[in-house]
Amino acid sequence: MTSGTITDGPALRDPHTPDSHLGHGADYLHAEHTLRSWLFTTDHKRIALLYLASITAFFVIGAVTAGLVRLALVVPDGQVFTNDTYNKLFTIHGVVMVWFFLIPSIPATFGNFLIPLMIGARDLAFPKLNLASWYVFMTGAFFTLASVVLGGVDTGWTFYTPLSTAFSNTWVVPALIGVTIVGFSSILTGLNFVVTIHTMRAPGMTWFRLPIFVWTHYATSLIFLLATPVITVALVLLIAERAFHIGVFDPAYGGDPVLFQHLFWFYSHPAVYIMVLPGMGVISEIVPAFAQKKLFGYRFVAYAAIGLASVTFFVWGHHMFVNGQSDLASVAFSVLSFAVAVPSAVKVYNWTATIHKGSLKLDTPMLYAMGYIGLFVLGGLTGLYLATLAINQHVHATYFVVAHFHYIMVGGTVLAFLGGLHFWWPKITGRMYVEAWGRISAVLIFIGFNVTFFPQFILGYLGMPRRYHVYPPEFQFLNILSSAGSTILAVGYIFPMVYLVYAIWFGKRAPANPWDARGLEWTVASPPPAHNFLTEPQAPKIPYDYPIQARETGRQHT
Repeated sequence: MTSGTITDGPALRDPHTPDSHLGHGADYLHAEHTLRSWLFTTDHKRIALLYLASITAFFVIGAVTAGLVRLALVVPDGQVFTNDTYNKLFTIHGVVMVWFFLIPSIPATFGNFLIPLMIGARDLAFPKLNLASWYVFMTGAFFTLASVVLGGVDTGWTFYTPLSTAFSNTWVVPALIGVTIVGFSSILTGLNFVVTIHTMRAPGMTWFRLPIFVWTHYATSLIFLLATPVITVALVLLIAERAFHIGVFDPAYGGDPVLFQHLFWFYSHPAVYIMVLPGMGVISEIVPAFAQKKLFGYRFVAYAAIGLASVTFFVWGHHMFVNGQSDLASVAFSVLSFAVAVPSAVKVYNWTATIHKGSLKLDTPMLYAMGYIGLFVLGGLTGLYLATLAINQHVHATYFVVAHFHYIMVGGTVLAFLGGLHFWWPKITGRMYVEAWGRISAVLIFIGFNVTFFPQFILGYLGMPRRYHVYPPEFQFLNILSSAGSTILAVGYIFPMVYLVYAIWFGKRAPANPWDARGLEWTVASPPPAHNFLTEPQAPKIPYDYPIQARETGRQHT
């Protein structure tokens, strides 16, 4: 296509060809070059990259503190760090990884970048609000990191009372303020996604033509909007209690510490699916592309996303089986916790059925997706153990819980994030990475993850409590094995940081659709134009219209 030409369909053009309709270079990366153009941009794609840079920095901080925790646990006598230092290390690891990486990781980066492209919109509904959400996020990060610089926090990422209100002498209030502020960023992002998905879909883009990625982000946004205000209120009360001793949670002033646990977990269990659901959306895009097969049971996967977002609001009490709640409540929460496994199992079944007899290509994104499925299944199955009252009594607050949590959060969310990063990297940057290095990193991360965390299931079953750095000598071998695995995992994480950055300057230029994938985002150039589409795009008649089952569908309609 020549400069200034408008075609009848979505644009497929050289990313460096100028476009008179936009008035700038064709792609969003080169539309403007000043620092101001980035810091004050309202382009959803650029804002996604601001988030990507930010959360990558927080991931590095969280990973380094995790490495120091594993270093401390190599010896059983607690001689590597003092008690106070160790407590601060695992606290900052948890706070940074949960609030500043895992929760915003996929929605704030891929969600921001892809949702308008996937539904045929020029941008999100509220572009300025989208930029404001990043500034709110960074403001919260400033307060939390200030608490680290000033001396650290030792309460754990859950901030349980009365430790956080009466007994901790560390910088709890700045950390709480930071986490509270970040919650508003999540609310703004969720609001923007919901309004955009409802009102800005391209002609013909009905609800059941939406990519599953959009469905999962819609479900996640509902959790953002409904659950985040609860944790915000809880943390504001916690700050007020620590500062003014108002007696909401602290029993010394007539408060109830269990009330804080109810408020905290009413948000924080749905927050697990804030982290998990977007990852499921990523996997639902990768698997059909690399099996070249229509997603099996599309409607069931879409319904399962909404089902997960709904049921997760009713299971928070399984975190509190040992805190004195009634037997009836514990049984009810146990049953509901088993029920929440059903929509998760539906997704795993549908991914597996999609892979079956597909034209499978084991490129880097697919390796991450298959690793995700395996680790998520193991994490989900061990979750059923924790939902069982008798077993929970035995393994509560042990390393069994740590392993389960990381199989879901790291084995799930982080692998999905890396899989999505490799899948959409050509679209985001217009460059291809070295495939061989991508495959090596995927294998290293899978091996390193299992060597790190599987021994922790055994440690927890044998009775080693979490958050202790002094332990019986008979646990040392498994702890050394776990720490050795974390070294492999660290190497696996470093690889993508190197070759992806290298690819930005030296990688081959990416075509519009290097994976032969389906979806509107693959119909525009790589990287996309500043305003996404030159003409109004038309939604595909069949979602995931890949060759293998598209022919079968065609025969059925004949």
